[in-house]
Amino acid sequence: MRQVVLDTETTGLEVEQQHRIIEIGCVELVNRRLTGRSFHRYLNPERDIDEGALEVHGLSREQLAKEARFADVHAEFLEFVRDAELIIHNAPFDVAFLNAELGRIGAAPGITEVCKILDTLPLARQMHPGQRNSLDALCKRYSVDNSHRDYHGALLDARLLAEVYLAMTGGQATFILSAEADSVRIRSRLEIPALELADVKIVVIEADEEELVAHERLLALLDQASDGKTVWRTL
Repeated sequence: MRQVVLDTETTGLEVEQQHRIIEIGCVELVNRRLTGRSFHRYLNPERDIDEGALEVHGLSREQLAKEARFADVHAEFLEFVRDAELIIHNAPFDVAFLNAELGRIGAAPGITEVCKILDTLPLARQMHPGQRNSLDALCKRYSVDNSHRDYHGALLDARLLAEVYLAMTGGQATFILSAEADSVRIRSRLEIPALELADVKIVVIEADEEELVAHERLLALLDQASDGKTVWRTL
């Protein structure tokens, strides 16, 4: 499964006031692994940037004056994201701005006609009700290092969101399995005998009702995040 984690920076918050995208950042996941492929562009918005937005991302109109316009890069952008599932935090915001940019240049398809969308904000709210679920809060909750995030940046935030998304939806499984395999290889190489378990008493502690409910809730969220492709329900 191919997914693209996406973030944008804009001249302001209101797409209805003709605010524009000034930065797009995307990173690619294939089968829940970062591939190293990315798409990143700064864009000339051809308009002023709100002071509040400037304080968030630190990008001025003067800095962006010599960058390409969205019309110049839209074909390359659409080619990168086409047929992928876009993972976005607070997706309605970015989707509205992308569709406005595409509509402004007369591009026929909206972004939702090119990609599926997965919004990690409602997913986080379901998993952590009543808690802060900003990207910074999620980085802290899942021990994702964002200490270098002095300003918001589309590519940086896309990379952070990719790590958060993988952690939220069980991203450590591959690492754990790999570590177990390494342990087996090391034991074999050092000729360490396997532990004899015949005389070992195994204590089984069953989950209580509250833990079962929490487990069921997590499985439902993983089902939603994977578009029903998890295997737990069928085993």
